[in-house]
Amino acid sequence: MSSQNVALSQNAEQPNKLVYINNIKVLLTILVILHHTFIAYSGSGWYYTEPTTIMGVLIPMKMFISINQAFFMGFFFMLAAYFTDASFTKKGTFKFITDRLIRLGIPLVVYALLISPFTSYLVYYFALEHHITFLQYMSGYDTWEVGVMWFVLALLVFTFIYVIVKTVFKINFENTLPVPGSRTIILFAIALGLVTFLVRIIFPVGWVLEPFGFQLGHFPQYIAFFIIGLLASKNNWFEALSEKTRKRLTLSSWLCLLFFPVFFVIRITLKMPVEWYAGGFHWQQLLYAVWEQWIGLSILTVLLIKGRKNWNKSSVLLNKLTRYSFVTYIFHPVVIVGFTLAVRNWAVDPAIKLLVVSPLIVAGSFALGGLVLLIPGVKKIL
Repeated sequence: MSSQNVALSQNAEQPNKLVYINNIKVLLTILVILHHTFIAYSGSGWYYTEPTTIMGVLIPMKMFISINQAFFMGFFFMLAAYFTDASFTKKGTFKFITDRLIRLGIPLVVYALLISPFTSYLVYYFALEHHITFLQYMSGYDTWEVGVMWFVLALLVFTFIYVIVKTVFKINFENTLPVPGSRTIILFAIALGLVTFLVRIIFPVGWVLEPFGFQLGHFPQYIAFFIIGLLASKNNWFEALSEKTRKRLTLSSWLCLLFFPVFFVIRITLKMPVEWYAGGFHWQQLLYAVWEQWIGLSILTVLLIKGRKNWNKSSVLLNKLTRYSFVTYIFHPVVIVGFTLAVRNWAVDPAIKLLVVSPLIVAGSFALGGLVLLIPGVKKIL
């Protein structure tokens, strides 16, 4: 692998025909940043939130968050897996595991022990106005969490399971499977939606396995997409996906998108709790779980085909953004919290703040990522 992280970076020895995957990873990183910024201004579950109350604005914000959640983290798992088998074969078991522990494990520990507490401290100091030093704050800090690095921890778990499968059970991912067409992809999405529905009866969205930060309600997709990434690599699926599949799944994506307001209509008509979409034995939860996997897999496939055709070129800027992506992912919470705190006293609706600060947060996150890479020794890890 290159000096970048295995999850958010590209293989150093990759052929030029796969440059588009780098560009997709930059796009996904931007979506992660925007996703958490939208959460900060629309709901809870973030370090600092200031939600808007304007329903006409809140609905498209929730739509953006829901559609993102339907594919972007699963896409990261798929792309990480796509290069895993080749890296394992090249490096061997010991070097492969050591490399993953360094490039994933060290950032995970640094985030949990330093970056996440510092981000919380910013909120404590500026929003809650408890003016103490960071060291004083840390002396009483007892809520250690992995935060956004749950993804890295999960990737480590998936990777170690992969190593066990390869070395102990001697299972290989044979290159004998034909590329799936649009019908197969949609049928798989429906099946995955059913599995997701069953899992969320017990583990609804929002339920977190602490201290690992895993929302198990999303893990059926993450596990499935990681396996698909392994199969896609051995069977050359990314290159074999057809233009016909792209056109059909583009239509599929738009139909799913147009269906989204129906969830609001159902909720208002039946006067049901919104939690019924997140989990439990409810037909509404089944409907949402199938919709989520359907639109997620449709968008993901369209991006792969469109990227291969139109985005397979780079530039100086794109090369830099690619190099900064993983570091940006690690540090973007600090930037989001910093900007949202900076405009907290601005007397306008939070939706206006979102429009103003979102591009600044994206640019600032990548800029901070580039600065962090200038620190001596960091490039050897990240």
